[in-house]
Amino acid sequence: MANHYYTENPELAHDLEQWSFELRGKKFQFLTDSGVFSRNTVDFGSRVLIDAFEWETLPEGRLLDVGCGYGPIGLTLASITGRTVEMIDVNQRAVTLAKENAKKNRVENVDIHPSNIYADVHENQYAAIVSNPPIRAGKKVVHEILSEAHPLLAIGGTLTVVIQKKQGAPSAEKRMEEVFGNVEIVTKDKGYYILKSIKEA
Repeated sequence: MANHYYTENPELAHDLEQWSFELRGKKFQFLTDSGVFSRNTVDFGSRVLIDAFEWETLPEGRLLDVGCGYGPIGLTLASITGRTVEMIDVNQRAVTLAKENAKKNRVENVDIHPSNIYADVHENQYAAIVSNPPIRAGKKVVHEILSEAHPLLAIGGTLTVVIQKKQGAPSAEKRMEEVFGNVEIVTKDKGYYILKSIKEA
């Protein structure tokens, strides 16, 4: 059975839950289900990424949330930046929940749809790409998210990801340095690294 959160159609029976969580000073209501990542609470890595994300100096354009799950990162960034956030996930159940959560929280500046990594994205020049990548899907998938972000970013655009040290942050840092020519550890918190690269040319 394909029951992982990073599969297209998890075959688990539905088990809906609803709860609230405060992110960047705003209280969100989240509907979650079996077969999606961190269904019982907003995971710590996503929280650290949300708190660390900077947008004030970004170029114009959309933001892209890769592997959006039921929506905590993308919906928060849409709320605090006022920009359109495109939110993608291979998991159809997660995409359905993210759409429902956008309605529930009255966040309209989002474009939520299924996509296997960047296969079906709607733009080719994003101001920023963010991801809490699906570590359990394997290093190949994670590094594809990192490597293929570069051509999709506008000049001055950023890639920001969260990865635990023990789950591959050092190799992700090395890959981002190779692809972008720069990488910064923005934050370290309880073993979670926030890594950021800027597209300089």
